[in-house]
Amino acid sequence: METVGGLLRGWRHGRQLSQLDLALAAGVSPRYVSLVETGRSRPSADMVLRLAARLEVPLRHRNRLLVAAGFAPRYRERPLDEPDMSAVRDAVRRVLRAHEPYPALVMDGRWNVVMTNAPVDHFLAYADPELLVPPLNMVRLGLDPRGLASRIVNLAEVRSFLRARLSRQIARTGDPAVAALYDEFFAADGPDGQRLPPESEVATPMIFRFQEGELSLFSTITTFGTPQDITLDEISIESYYPSDAASAELLRGLADAGADATP
Repeated sequence: METVGGLLRGWRHGRQLSQLDLALAAGVSPRYVSLVETGRSRPSADMVLRLAARLEVPLRHRNRLLVAAGFAPRYRERPLDEPDMSAVRDAVRRVLRAHEPYPALVMDGRWNVVMTNAPVDHFLAYADPELLVPPLNMVRLGLDPRGLASRIVNLAEVRSFLRARLSRQIARTGDPAVAALYDEFFAADGPDGQRLPPESEVATPMIFRFQEGELSLFSTITTFGTPQDITLDEISIESYYPSDAASAELLRGLADAGADATP
């Protein structure tokens, strides 16, 4: 049976903090942190959340901490298609549409696609239909030969970049589903794998080769500030931009062609 103290200790070790570090950040004594971790002191719900916030524990796992401490979960998880989420859903749609003719999509915390804008359809057209069965996973779409891997010119760089992102995400969230996704594509690489210099992770482009020409894109990630819902805490908007003028022109051309084909 898991305890709140054991869970907090695991998160503290994962963040590479001492009991003194956590105590100073939370405004409590190191002795109190020790008592909580060893089960000799039962923290209040507010204290559990204070410690979790200082440890940057995701909302899903804050609920787990609360339950382990004997309290009710604090955070709800509502799908984006629920009526209560209509304002958020509409805002996300506006962001996606405003980004056209460049591709953009919304992913959950496990790299599953939740929403897309129209330009993404051009990329999906090259994928095996089996990969497009919901939930559509962006890591599988990008690295599976039946997806886009065969069309990515700099696949080794993209693999290295995704490997680093997944590694950081596992360390940050402890999500077993993300760990399984990592193992699916990178376990055979060994503990070191192929790494890029840290500075190249800032804007590693993805270069695609399509029949219309080569397309070079870099991405930015947008997340919700101060979310109080697990869904909002975990989703992100990934927006892709052309790396050069030729790629920008190609994306505009694809958008115009799509508009002309619309009845």
